[in-house]
Amino acid sequence: MNPRVWTTGALVMGVLLGTAHLCAQDAVPSPPQTRVLIVSGAAGSDEYAEQQKKWRETLVGQLATRFTVPASRTVVLAEKADDGLQAATAVNVRQALAAIRASQGTADTLLVVLFGHGTFDGVDAKFNLVGPDLTSREWRDALAGIPGRIVFVQTASASFPFLAALAAPNRVVMTATDSPQQKYDTVFGEHFVAAFTPEAAEADLDKDGRISMWEAFAYAAEASKRYYQQRGQLSVERALLDDSGDGVGRDVPKPGEDGLLASRLFLDPDPATASGDPSVTLLIGRRNTLETELDELRRKKGFMPADDYERELERVIVDIARVSRDIRRRIKS
Repeated sequence: MNPRVWTTGALVMGVLLGTAHLCAQDAVPSPPQTRVLIVSGAAGSDEYAEQQKKWRETLVGQLATRFTVPASRTVVLAEKADDGLQAATAVNVRQALAAIRASQGTADTLLVVLFGHGTFDGVDAKFNLVGPDLTSREWRDALAGIPGRIVFVQTASASFPFLAALAAPNRVVMTATDSPQQKYDTVFGEHFVAAFTPEAAEADLDKDGRISMWEAFAYAAEASKRYYQQRGQLSVERALLDDSGDGVGRDVPKPGEDGLLASRLFLDPDPATASGDPSVTLLIGRRNTLETELDELRRKKGFMPADDYERELERVIVDIARVSRDIRRRIKS
Protein backbone atom coordinates (compact mmCIF):
# COMPACT_ATOMS: atom_id res chain seq x y z
CA MET A 1 0.00 0.00 0.00
CA ASN A 2 1.28 3.38 -0.94
CA PRO A 3 2.45 5.23 2.20
CA ARG A 4 0.44 8.25 1.06
CA VAL A 5 -2.66 6.40 2.24
CA TRP A 6 -1.86 7.21 5.86
CA THR A 7 -2.63 10.92 5.83
CA THR A 8 -4.08 12.72 8.84
CA GLY A 9 -7.60 11.97 7.67
CA ALA A 10 -6.78 8.33 7.03
CA LEU A 11 -5.26 7.97 10.49
CA VAL A 12 -8.65 8.85 11.95
CA MET A 13 -10.18 6.10 9.85
CA GLY A 14 -7.40 3.72 10.79
CA VAL A 15 -8.58 3.92 14.38
CA LEU A 16 -12.03 2.80 13.25
CA LEU A 17 -10.92 -0.03 10.95
CA GLY A 18 -12.01 -3.38 12.27
CA THR A 19 -15.25 -2.26 13.92
CA ALA A 20 -18.51 -3.71 12.66
CA HIS A 21 -21.49 -2.14 11.00
CA LEU A 22 -24.49 -1.06 13.06
CA CYS A 23 -27.01 -3.57 14.33
CA ALA A 24 -30.68 -2.69 14.34
CA GLN A 25 -31.95 -0.78 17.36
CA ASP A 26 -35.04 -2.98 17.78
CA ALA A 27 -36.04 -4.56 21.09
CA VAL A 28 -35.16 -8.00 19.69
CA PRO A 29 -32.75 -7.30 16.84
CA SER A 30 -32.41 -9.78 13.98
CA PRO A 31 -28.90 -10.77 12.89
CA PRO A 32 -27.73 -8.30 10.23
CA GLN A 33 -27.73 -9.72 6.71
CA THR A 34 -25.93 -8.78 3.51
CA ARG A 35 -27.68 -8.73 0.16
CA VAL A 36 -25.90 -8.32 -3.16
CA LEU A 37 -26.91 -7.10 -6.60
CA ILE A 38 -24.29 -7.44 -9.33
CA VAL A 39 -25.12 -5.91 -12.71
CA SER A 40 -22.84 -6.84 -15.59
CA GLY A 41 -24.03 -4.59 -18.38
CA ALA A 42 -23.59 -4.43 -22.13
CA ALA A 43 -20.00 -5.51 -22.79
CA GLY A 44 -19.64 -4.38 -26.40
CA SER A 45 -17.22 -7.15 -27.36
CA ASP A 46 -16.40 -10.78 -26.59
CA GLU A 47 -13.22 -9.68 -24.81
CA TYR A 48 -15.04 -7.43 -22.38
CA ALA A 49 -17.85 -9.95 -21.95
CA GLU A 50 -15.33 -12.57 -20.81
CA GLN A 51 -13.63 -10.05 -18.53
CA GLN A 52 -16.88 -9.05 -16.86
CA LYS A 53 -17.87 -12.70 -16.46
CA LYS A 54 -14.59 -13.40 -14.65
CA TRP A 55 -15.06 -10.42 -12.32
CA ARG A 56 -18.63 -11.22 -11.35
CA GLU A 57 -17.96 -14.95 -10.89
CA THR A 58 -14.93 -14.23 -8.72
CA LEU A 59 -16.89 -11.77 -6.60
CA VAL A 60 -19.85 -14.11 -6.20
CA GLY A 61 -17.52 -16.96 -5.27
CA GLN A 62 -15.67 -14.96 -2.62
CA LEU A 63 -18.87 -13.56 -1.15
CA ALA A 64 -20.29 -17.07 -0.80
CA THR A 65 -17.20 -18.80 0.60
CA ARG A 66 -15.26 -16.14 2.48
CA PHE A 67 -18.06 -13.80 3.51
CA THR A 68 -20.87 -16.36 3.94
CA VAL A 69 -23.35 -14.49 1.74
CA PRO A 70 -25.71 -17.25 0.50
CA ALA A 71 -26.84 -17.54 -3.10
CA SER A 72 -30.40 -16.82 -1.97
CA ARG A 73 -29.38 -13.24 -1.11
CA THR A 74 -27.29 -12.63 -4.25
CA VAL A 75 -28.77 -11.48 -7.56
CA VAL A 76 -26.66 -11.35 -10.73
CA LEU A 77 -27.82 -9.73 -13.96
CA ALA A 78 -25.67 -10.27 -17.06
CA GLU A 79 -25.58 -9.25 -20.70
CA LYS A 80 -27.01 -12.59 -21.81
CA ALA A 81 -29.81 -14.45 -20.07
CA ASP A 82 -28.17 -17.84 -19.78
CA ASP A 83 -26.65 -20.10 -17.11
CA GLY A 84 -29.61 -19.27 -14.89
CA LEU A 85 -28.98 -15.51 -15.06
CA GLN A 86 -31.45 -12.82 -16.06
CA ALA A 87 -30.55 -10.16 -18.62
CA ALA A 88 -29.22 -6.84 -17.34
CA THR A 89 -32.18 -4.76 -18.48
CA ALA A 90 -33.64 -1.68 -16.82
CA VAL A 91 -36.83 -3.62 -16.05
CA ASN A 92 -34.93 -6.44 -14.35
CA VAL A 93 -32.80 -3.98 -12.36
CA ARG A 94 -35.90 -2.25 -11.01
CA GLN A 95 -37.60 -5.56 -10.23
CA ALA A 96 -34.52 -6.83 -8.37
CA LEU A 97 -34.30 -3.68 -6.26
CA ALA A 98 -38.05 -3.78 -5.55
CA ALA A 99 -37.69 -7.34 -4.23
CA ILE A 100 -34.75 -6.30 -2.07
CA ARG A 101 -36.71 -3.32 -0.74
CA ALA A 102 -39.46 -5.68 0.40
CA SER A 103 -37.10 -7.99 2.31
CA GLN A 104 -34.27 -5.79 3.56
CA GLY A 105 -34.23 -4.75 7.23
CA THR A 106 -32.84 -1.67 8.93
CA ALA A 107 -29.84 -3.63 10.21
CA ASP A 108 -29.00 -5.09 6.80
CA THR A 109 -26.52 -4.06 4.13
CA LEU A 110 -27.05 -4.02 0.37
CA LEU A 111 -24.03 -4.15 -1.94
CA VAL A 112 -24.64 -3.04 -5.54
CA VAL A 113 -21.76 -3.45 -8.02
CA LEU A 114 -21.86 -2.35 -11.66
CA PHE A 115 -19.45 -3.85 -14.21
CA GLY A 116 -19.43 -2.48 -17.73
CA HIS A 117 -19.36 0.78 -19.65
CA GLY A 118 -20.71 4.24 -18.94
CA THR A 119 -21.47 7.37 -20.94
CA PHE A 120 -22.08 11.06 -20.26
CA ASP A 121 -24.28 13.23 -22.48
CA GLY A 122 -23.39 16.56 -20.91
CA VAL A 123 -26.33 16.42 -18.50
CA ASP A 124 -26.28 13.05 -16.80
CA ALA A 125 -24.28 9.84 -16.77
CA LYS A 126 -25.66 6.48 -17.84
CA PHE A 127 -24.66 2.90 -17.18
CA ASN A 128 -24.97 0.79 -20.32
CA LEU A 129 -27.55 -1.97 -19.98
CA VAL A 130 -29.18 -4.36 -22.42
CA GLY A 131 -31.73 -2.12 -24.08
CA PRO A 132 -32.53 1.30 -22.55
CA ASP A 133 -29.86 2.51 -20.12
CA LEU A 134 -30.43 3.93 -16.65
CA THR A 135 -29.14 7.38 -15.72
CA SER A 136 -27.60 8.12 -12.34
CA ARG A 137 -30.85 9.82 -11.30
CA GLU A 138 -32.87 6.78 -12.32
CA TRP A 139 -30.58 4.58 -10.22
CA ARG A 140 -31.16 6.99 -7.33
CA ASP A 141 -34.91 6.66 -7.71
CA ALA A 142 -34.71 2.86 -7.97
CA LEU A 143 -32.79 2.72 -4.67
CA ALA A 144 -35.18 5.05 -2.84
CA GLY A 145 -36.83 3.56 0.21
CA ILE A 146 -34.49 0.63 0.69
CA PRO A 147 -33.75 0.44 4.44
CA GLY A 148 -30.39 -0.26 6.04
CA ARG A 149 -26.97 0.48 4.63
CA ILE A 150 -26.28 0.64 0.90
CA VAL A 151 -22.85 0.28 -0.73
CA PHE A 152 -23.03 1.33 -4.39
CA VAL A 153 -19.93 0.65 -6.50
CA GLN A 154 -19.93 2.12 -10.02
CA THR A 155 -16.81 0.75 -11.72
CA ALA A 156 -17.50 2.01 -15.26
CA SER A 157 -16.21 4.95 -17.27
CA ALA A 158 -17.88 8.36 -16.82
CA SER A 159 -19.12 7.17 -13.42
CA PHE A 160 -18.35 10.38 -11.50
CA PRO A 161 -21.89 11.90 -11.64
CA PHE A 162 -23.19 8.88 -9.72
CA LEU A 163 -21.34 10.19 -6.66
CA ALA A 164 -23.50 13.28 -6.24
CA ALA A 165 -26.70 11.68 -7.54
CA LEU A 166 -26.66 8.72 -5.13
CA ALA A 167 -25.07 10.28 -2.03
CA ALA A 168 -27.30 9.92 1.04
CA PRO A 169 -27.12 9.08 4.75
CA ASN A 170 -26.23 5.45 5.55
CA ARG A 171 -24.79 5.06 2.08
CA VAL A 172 -21.31 4.43 0.67
CA VAL A 173 -20.87 5.41 -2.99
CA MET A 174 -17.73 4.58 -4.96
CA THR A 175 -16.94 5.68 -8.51
CA ALA A 176 -14.03 4.66 -10.70
CA THR A 177 -13.58 8.18 -12.06
CA ASP A 178 -13.48 11.76 -10.80
CA SER A 179 -14.72 13.25 -14.07
CA PRO A 180 -17.75 12.60 -16.28
CA GLN A 181 -15.51 13.17 -19.29
CA GLN A 182 -13.46 10.03 -18.56
CA LYS A 183 -14.73 7.77 -21.34
CA TYR A 184 -11.98 5.15 -21.35
CA ASP A 185 -12.33 1.63 -19.97
CA THR A 186 -11.43 1.42 -16.30
CA VAL A 187 -9.56 -1.14 -14.21
CA PHE A 188 -11.06 -0.20 -10.82
CA GLY A 189 -13.61 -3.01 -11.01
CA GLU A 190 -10.96 -5.69 -11.41
CA HIS A 191 -9.06 -4.47 -8.35
CA PHE A 192 -12.20 -3.98 -6.27
CA VAL A 193 -13.01 -7.65 -6.79
CA ALA A 194 -9.41 -8.63 -6.05
CA ALA A 195 -9.59 -6.89 -2.66
CA PHE A 196 -11.90 -9.67 -1.41
CA THR A 197 -9.62 -12.54 -2.47
CA PRO A 198 -7.08 -14.23 -0.15
CA GLU A 199 -4.29 -13.28 -2.56
CA ALA A 200 -4.77 -9.58 -1.73
CA ALA A 201 -3.56 -9.86 1.86
CA GLU A 202 -2.40 -6.24 1.81
CA ALA A 203 -6.03 -5.10 1.45
CA ASP A 204 -6.53 -5.93 5.14
CA LEU A 205 -4.89 -2.75 6.43
CA ASP A 206 -5.40 -3.41 10.14
CA LYS A 207 -4.75 -7.19 9.85
CA ASP A 208 -7.93 -8.16 11.67
CA GLY A 209 -8.88 -10.80 9.11
CA ARG A 210 -11.78 -8.76 7.70
CA ILE A 211 -12.15 -6.37 4.77
CA SER A 212 -14.10 -3.17 5.38
CA MET A 213 -15.58 -1.16 2.54
CA TRP A 214 -12.91 1.49 3.07
CA GLU A 215 -10.15 -1.13 2.85
CA ALA A 216 -11.63 -2.53 -0.38
CA PHE A 217 -11.84 0.97 -1.84
CA ALA A 218 -8.33 1.95 -0.76
CA TYR A 219 -6.85 -1.25 -2.18
CA ALA A 220 -8.66 -0.90 -5.51
CA ALA A 221 -7.86 2.80 -5.87
CA GLU A 222 -4.14 2.35 -5.19
CA ALA A 223 -3.90 -0.77 -7.37
CA SER A 224 -5.54 1.14 -10.22
CA LYS A 225 -2.93 3.90 -9.91
CA ARG A 226 -0.11 1.34 -9.95
CA TYR A 227 -1.59 -0.25 -13.07
CA TYR A 228 -0.90 2.92 -15.06
CA GLN A 229 2.40 3.72 -13.34
CA GLN A 230 3.83 0.30 -14.14
CA ARG A 231 2.99 0.81 -17.80
CA GLY A 232 4.39 4.31 -17.90
CA GLN A 233 0.97 5.69 -18.77
CA LEU A 234 -0.91 8.71 -17.53
CA SER A 235 -3.66 7.54 -15.21
CA VAL A 236 -7.06 8.21 -16.74
CA GLU A 237 -9.03 7.27 -13.66
CA ARG A 238 -9.09 8.42 -10.05
CA ALA A 239 -11.51 6.59 -7.79
CA LEU A 240 -13.63 8.51 -5.30
CA LEU A 241 -15.69 7.51 -2.24
CA ASP A 242 -18.51 9.37 -0.52
CA ASP A 243 -20.16 8.20 2.70
CA SER A 244 -20.88 11.52 4.40
CA GLY A 245 -23.87 12.16 2.14
CA ASP A 246 -22.60 15.45 0.72
CA GLY A 247 -21.85 14.03 -2.73
CA VAL A 248 -18.33 15.49 -2.87
CA GLY A 249 -16.24 12.42 -2.06
CA ARG A 250 -12.51 11.94 -1.63
CA ASP A 251 -9.73 9.77 -2.95
CA VAL A 252 -7.31 7.82 -0.78
CA PRO A 253 -4.54 10.37 -0.09
CA LYS A 254 -6.91 13.29 0.48
CA PRO A 255 -7.88 13.85 4.15
CA GLY A 256 -11.52 14.22 5.00
CA GLU A 257 -14.51 12.75 6.76
CA ASP A 258 -15.54 10.46 3.93
CA GLY A 259 -14.54 6.95 4.89
CA LEU A 260 -15.75 6.97 8.50
CA LEU A 261 -18.82 4.89 7.68
CA ALA A 262 -17.05 2.73 5.09
CA SER A 263 -14.29 1.86 7.57
CA ARG A 264 -16.74 0.20 9.95
CA LEU A 265 -18.94 -1.42 7.33
CA PHE A 266 -18.34 -5.09 6.49
CA LEU A 267 -20.06 -7.72 4.35
CA ASP A 268 -19.37 -10.69 6.63
CA PRO A 269 -21.01 -11.36 10.02
CA ASP A 270 -19.37 -9.74 13.04
CA PRO A 271 -17.57 -12.56 14.92
CA ALA A 272 -18.26 -10.70 18.17
CA THR A 273 -22.01 -11.40 17.87
CA ALA A 274 -21.39 -15.16 18.01
CA SER A 275 -19.24 -15.16 21.15
CA GLY A 276 -22.06 -15.91 23.61
CA ASP A 277 -20.27 -13.86 26.28
CA PRO A 278 -22.73 -11.50 28.08
CA SER A 279 -19.97 -8.95 28.63
CA VAL A 280 -19.27 -8.92 24.88
CA THR A 281 -22.97 -8.39 24.21
CA LEU A 282 -22.94 -5.34 26.51
CA LEU A 283 -19.86 -3.97 24.78
CA ILE A 284 -21.48 -4.43 21.37
CA GLY A 285 -24.48 -2.46 22.61
CA ARG A 286 -22.16 0.29 23.82
CA ARG A 287 -20.38 0.38 20.46
CA ASN A 288 -23.69 0.55 18.59
CA THR A 289 -24.73 3.51 20.73
CA LEU A 290 -21.45 5.29 20.05
CA GLU A 291 -21.69 4.66 16.31
CA THR A 292 -25.19 6.09 16.29
CA GLU A 293 -23.82 9.10 18.19
CA LEU A 294 -21.10 9.46 15.54
CA ASP A 295 -23.66 9.47 12.73
CA GLU A 296 -25.77 12.06 14.54
CA LEU A 297 -22.70 14.22 15.15
CA ARG A 298 -21.80 14.20 11.47
CA ARG A 299 -25.30 15.37 10.60
CA LYS A 300 -24.92 18.28 13.02
CA LYS A 301 -21.57 19.42 11.66
CA GLY A 302 -22.99 22.38 9.76
CA PHE A 303 -24.66 23.72 12.90
CA MET A 304 -21.71 23.44 15.30
CA PRO A 305 -18.59 25.59 15.83
CA ALA A 306 -15.66 23.91 14.08
CA ASP A 307 -13.61 23.47 17.28
CA ASP A 308 -16.53 21.89 19.13
CA TYR A 309 -17.21 19.53 16.26
CA GLU A 310 -13.58 18.39 15.99
CA ARG A 311 -13.36 17.87 19.75
CA GLU A 312 -16.55 15.80 19.86
CA LEU A 313 -15.54 13.85 16.76
CA GLU A 314 -12.22 12.88 18.33
CA ARG A 315 -13.90 11.86 21.58
CA VAL A 316 -16.44 9.57 19.91
CA ILE A 317 -13.88 7.99 17.58
CA VAL A 318 -11.51 7.24 20.45
CA ASP A 319 -14.36 5.78 22.53
CA ILE A 320 -15.40 3.52 19.63
CA ALA A 321 -11.81 2.36 19.19
CA ARG A 322 -11.47 1.54 22.90
CA VAL A 323 -14.72 -0.43 23.02
CA SER A 324 -13.80 -2.30 19.84
CA ARG A 325 -10.42 -3.14 21.34
CA ASP A 326 -12.11 -4.49 24.49
CA ILE A 327 -14.44 -6.61 22.35
CA ARG A 328 -11.52 -8.16 20.47
CA ARG A 329 -9.63 -8.84 23.69
CA ARG A 330 -12.58 -10.58 25.31
CA ILE A 331 -13.22 -12.72 22.22
CA LYS A 332 -9.58 -13.81 22.12
CA SER A 333 -9.55 -14.65 25.82
